[in-house]
Amino acid sequence: MAQAAPVRGETVLGQGWRFHLGAPASDPVAGPLQDETWQPVTVPHTWNRVGYYRPNAASHVNTEQSVNKTQGVGWYSLRFTPAAAGTAASGKRQWLEFDAASRIADVWLNGRKLGHHAGGFSRFRLDATQALRPGQENVLLVRVDNSAPADKDAATADALPLTGDFFVHGGLYRPVRLVTTDAIHIDMEDHGGSGVAAFTLEANATAARVTVRTRVATDNKGRTPVRIVARLIDTTGKVAATAQGAAILMAAASKAGGPRSAVSEVPSTLAVANPHLWQGTKNPYLYTLVVDVIDARGRVRDRVSQPFGIRTIRIDPASGLYLNGEHVALHGVGYHQDREGKGWAITPQDVEDDVAIMREMGVNAIRLTHYQHGQAIHDFADKYGLLVWDEIPLVSAWTRRGELEPRTALVENARQQLRELIHQNGNHASVVTWGIANEVDFGNSFPAFLTGYPDGKSPDPMPLLHNLQTLAQAEDPSRPTALATCCEGRLFDEGTAIPTTAAAADLGGANRYFGWYFGKPGDLGPHLDMLRAKRPDQPLSVTEYGAGGATTIHTDDVLGGPIDSRGRLQPEEYESYIHEEAWKALKARPYLWGTWLWNSFDFATTIRAEGDAQDINTKGLVTYDRAIRKDAYYFYKANWTTTPTVHINGHRYTDRAYRVADVRVYSNAPATELTLNGRSLGTRSDCPDRICVWQQVALDGGSNDLVARGRFPGAPVEDRVSWQLGADAQANVRIDAGAIVAAPATHRFGSDAFFAGGEAGTLNKPADYGKPAVAAQIAGTPDAAVAATYRHGRFGYKVPLPDGRYRVTLTFVEPSLAPGERVFGVTANGKTIVSALDIAREAGGSGKALQRRTLVSVRGGTLDLGFVPGRGDAIVSAIEIAEVARGAR
Repeated sequence: MAQAAPVRGETVLGQGWRFHLGAPASDPVAGPLQDETWQPVTVPHTWNRVGYYRPNAASHVNTEQSVNKTQGVGWYSLRFTPAAAGTAASGKRQWLEFDAASRIADVWLNGRKLGHHAGGFSRFRLDATQALRPGQENVLLVRVDNSAPADKDAATADALPLTGDFFVHGGLYRPVRLVTTDAIHIDMEDHGGSGVAAFTLEANATAARVTVRTRVATDNKGRTPVRIVARLIDTTGKVAATAQGAAILMAAASKAGGPRSAVSEVPSTLAVANPHLWQGTKNPYLYTLVVDVIDARGRVRDRVSQPFGIRTIRIDPASGLYLNGEHVALHGVGYHQDREGKGWAITPQDVEDDVAIMREMGVNAIRLTHYQHGQAIHDFADKYGLLVWDEIPLVSAWTRRGELEPRTALVENARQQLRELIHQNGNHASVVTWGIANEVDFGNSFPAFLTGYPDGKSPDPMPLLHNLQTLAQAEDPSRPTALATCCEGRLFDEGTAIPTTAAAADLGGANRYFGWYFGKPGDLGPHLDMLRAKRPDQPLSVTEYGAGGATTIHTDDVLGGPIDSRGRLQPEEYESYIHEEAWKALKARPYLWGTWLWNSFDFATTIRAEGDAQDINTKGLVTYDRAIRKDAYYFYKANWTTTPTVHINGHRYTDRAYRVADVRVYSNAPATELTLNGRSLGTRSDCPDRICVWQQVALDGGSNDLVARGRFPGAPVEDRVSWQLGADAQANVRIDAGAIVAAPATHRFGSDAFFAGGEAGTLNKPADYGKPAVAAQIAGTPDAAVAATYRHGRFGYKVPLPDGRYRVTLTFVEPSLAPGERVFGVTANGKTIVSALDIAREAGGSGKALQRRTLVSVRGGTLDLGFVPGRGDAIVSAIEIAEVARGAR
């Protein structure tokens, strides 16, 4: 048996770095390095801090004052003294290993340039053997550049991504190491990979075969015979399988600055009896794969050791994904790697904490968007049995503005990043598919002022996609490719051409935001059926769906008005509504091989000013700082897990606008009881979709302590919330008609509620692609923001009220019609209170507020207001109801 392997020398270079943002006073490369005034930092490091929440700034790390969105050049320097052992004369090789440097990096050691790397997401290694000075002080200098690739002359112009709805942080945001190997070693120039590629050829309960390809490199002259021994070791330390291969390594020609490694690829096959399979979250069993390189004298010259799961995956277009022959319904999320206060410079513990939050919700699949993520998330996915969609940063664009063909260098960069993705992550049992693109099917749906494409033309993505598909299949024939589309089958303006790109990959994925950016929530299911009918032999998944959710913005009725998908009005309740409706459609379609909601966590992006945040995409189910699990998080926890779950929606909507409210509880209990201030409001059993609803709960004045108690076979589980009903809300009902979020006014209004029929409308111009909303100018009222929205058509309001006398004030605004074109009436409990109203005639034109007041009596606990069209639609902008006398008739 060979001797124990010498440990590869590995030194983490994390401490002692200095950093300078922008151009230093003196050229760091041309002369002696003068970095005394540079900022001391530790690596991982990024200078960027992006995105902040507007409310409660004191509770957040990122604030308007502390953010740093600078994109450009940053310089890092490190003085370090490696051990005297392992000199070039002893035959050792020295490598600098960067797990990521964004977006592009140039590296010098002791004044000698070691190399350049383009792509901010993948590991790369540089040969430092000739430049390193063992036992002496060494000076390492790294120049990084995360400039936006705005034009063809930018240094980053050919480094993907060219665009995207996420911020590309700069810096050395993953670890840096000095690695020492023998002259005979497993290839360190394997596109950042381990030099070992292992795949499960077949597996069942009694036998498995695992193929192992090992790239072995040598700098020695002449012929060097070696043996490659691959072993699978189980969790008890027992060798479960062994395979050997042999090779004669030949010297390679020298290269400038040092020897060139000669590389041989040695195949072997491990036969495993009675294998313990990696069965996802059910049983994520991992062997240890150990590969030794042994010379003719029996000396172990190098070793690579890594966890390895034995598993097979099959994806059926009719019934979904099978792991080792067992069907698995994928409950997935998209995931970005940044968090508040750290950006991309996160630790493995940060990643494991994120994984814990996702697993608590019932997640068993992660789409690592929209670029290559680090080893930590892959390791944890293996460890916990999560299935992974990996992808390269080919996002939305692959040509410069106005260009119809991608540059050759950019195509090569896409191929490079795909090779790196595969070589660095191919041994992970968790990885299901290689994503080759995201949303490259916009076609000419974007206007020319955004794209610069002439005459409505747009570049064809298919040649590049075919190129990447062929490359992926050659690099890893064991896994299918996938891509996510945005636009196929959607309705656009006449003349818009959307390319069908889905067929370029093996697996399909659809990013669809029905009810958010377009369409209605109910459109999702039929749309998916249409896509499946077009390509019945291609497995289809849903790779993005969801909505923004601001934890400080709330609505009384998610259908009260149009959602402001690119602006501020993004209540948390609407996010829950979209997920509730989407999940009904998704779970009813077993042909979907996977679903990934968007997104697990809020994340940074500088193209958004939405909800209660700046430069944050708020579609996460958990906030950017991980402090708040939004209501929708518990919807999935109740549906995706057997963990006893009870959650009352509205934890953060505590100051209520109305005296009655629907109480929604996400519960997977067989029976759930709701109490209000100690009074039982009844029990709901086996609630559909785990949504229990108590409608029109009458709140008490002051504090309202709600308790939902789920009865489980073991102990009961409960959730509590305390709502407040102020004196004003108790005495008055003020409805901002047509508004999903009530506008600020001289008196507090609630959002549109208690209505039946009609449609919501607004005179405001909504926000769009970073352009802020434009408020309508309305004369005749101090509350123009309330008057700007309206409900129109034939509709009514049934407002629950105690019996008594009330003063009703109605506010009307004519949006655009001329006198005589809109005439309607209003009834209260069947009696006419406004007749033959022509707003334009009586107000003197459009955009002018007009009010009508009347006294009404309520009997039977409801005020029934009817808006009855005569000529054109009926319309109302605001309804105010004030109590005059309780119990009077």
